[in-house]
Amino acid sequence: MRVGHHFGHPPDLTPETTIEMTPDLTPEATPEIVPALTPTTTSAMPPAVKSADTPAANSAVNPAGDLAAYPAFGPAVSPAGGPAVTPATAEPSLLGESPMWHPHAQALYWCDIPGRRLNRLTPATGELQSWGFPCEPASIAPFEDGALLLAMRDGLWRFDPATGERALLAPPPYNPATERFNDGKCDPAGRFWVGTIYEPRDPALAALYCFDSQALHRREDGITVSNGLAWSPDGKTQYWSDTKAHTIYAFDADPQSGALANRRVFARFPVKQSGQDLSTYGGRPDGAAVDSEGCYWVAMFEGQRLLRLSPSGELLREVPLPVRCPTMPCFGGPDLKTLYITTARENRPQAELDAQPWAGRVLELRVEVPGLPVAWVAPLARYSLD
Repeated sequence: MRVGHHFGHPPDLTPETTIEMTPDLTPEATPEIVPALTPTTTSAMPPAVKSADTPAANSAVNPAGDLAAYPAFGPAVSPAGGPAVTPATAEPSLLGESPMWHPHAQALYWCDIPGRRLNRLTPATGELQSWGFPCEPASIAPFEDGALLLAMRDGLWRFDPATGERALLAPPPYNPATERFNDGKCDPAGRFWVGTIYEPRDPALAALYCFDSQALHRREDGITVSNGLAWSPDGKTQYWSDTKAHTIYAFDADPQSGALANRRVFARFPVKQSGQDLSTYGGRPDGAAVDSEGCYWVAMFEGQRLLRLSPSGELLREVPLPVRCPTMPCFGGPDLKTLYITTARENRPQAELDAQPWAGRVLELRVEVPGLPVAWVAPLARYSLD
């Protein structure tokens, strides 16, 4: 089925602006030491609920073409004939986001945005480590030397998990009282793309930025909640979504220069109506990842499912989940065939949390097609911790 259509570049977008890095933002002048927390070991995971325990009405996958009406899944984790979904972590986040598999550490990183924490799980040992911060971390990308680029409300930072030290790379290009960084990732060339969320929600003042190690460039705007960043395997298509608008966009991307052109709708979903029962709501597009076949996996927030869309926007697969609010998928494991999914529990109704005890935890399932490896941050030309 077709879930989107193409249209021309929207008019009246704000021209690209560039925020040059302040010369005195050297690591020596701006470090903030954040002590690493004592590692904890995750507790044993409860067994997955078998598909036979799932009510038939809840295990059915909707017929193609009906994206708006989707059943309300309870604590069941495996629809008949579907993959087994299990929790990867014992402790929940308030709002888990930005999962990232680090191939050198063989570990999964993710953020708890309102919890102001960065987490790292080493699946081989079950060790879970966390670092706390003075404001919200929203997204991450790896440097090849083991450091991380953190997009936080108070700017872009280089963070060293080994020492807990962070150094400012770029100040926030917005008013932190009403806006913050949100979803962010590196493109195949190592440029860090990161969008914002305008917290009042109206008007649509959020934007998309690109940090190329020299400066922070404003590239797109006119949205409210920036999400869904991902790239095709050849780097020539870039995806980006506005969660509030229930819309995923695609661009023609120049892998060498990072230039974007031909913004178009890749997929659009029915908007949630006031007072609409969630059992009839398909969700809105949140974070995403692309697999090695170029298919786009997107978490449908409040829709309790993952979707796999073809490069042309066709719905190929629907994976029901045991929690109402998935936030972002990420491919990990040595073979990149484990799909990790962060989830949320913040501000959810108590009855929902009672029925869905895995809300806020990282979930995992095995898939047949591997994902793309994480892209490293390009070496910083002017700022480092060396």
